[in-house]
Amino acid sequence: MHDGTRTGPPPGTAGYGEAAEALAEQYESVDFAEVHREVLHLFPERPGTVLDIGAGSGRDAAALAGRGHRVVAVEPTAALRAVGRRLHADRGIEWIDDSLPGLRTLRGRRFGLVLLTAVWMHLDEDERPAAMETVSGLVDSGGRVVLSLRHGPVPPGRRMFPVTADETAALARRYGLAALHRAHGGDPLGRADVTWSHLVLERP
Repeated sequence: MHDGTRTGPPPGTAGYGEAAEALAEQYESVDFAEVHREVLHLFPERPGTVLDIGAGSGRDAAALAGRGHRVVAVEPTAALRAVGRRLHADRGIEWIDDSLPGLRTLRGRRFGLVLLTAVWMHLDEDERPAAMETVSGLVDSGGRVVLSLRHGPVPPGRRMFPVTADETAALARRYGLAALHRAHGGDPLGRADVTWSHLVLERP
């Protein structure tokens, strides 16, 4: 059942809470522009509304807020959310405890940009269609989804599934989102066995 009802921590958050401080340090060590280098030219230039799903330490949310955007950061791991609030307290970010596939707390809201950085591979094959339907419903007309997929060995204690850019783009089409751009690149943290796919989806 994937209606967004929370009965405990989402499975995809396994391994994150216990290592929140170390993970936040790792996330914050990489510059926002470097992480999104392959797709940064397709981010909106004018200030607008941004939804960062799986915001982690708030690195991306803070960078976008610094560019004048109104940012909602969704992070289901309480420890990471607390770190993000502390590190970026001056950015005016709206923090929310919720997760895909449901995101029920955001029903009825629309955003010009939805960011899914290193999130999608935490969803299994059954969860992804419901999650894409949810994401599609949050994108404003003419808005975009920027999504990255991690490829490589799964770290111990984490929950990840193999998923390709082609599969994700095809699923997005089913829910009214067109693939505007795709790219493949190395790992910003320099891990030789990890690569990333980057997708930009758009609601026409």
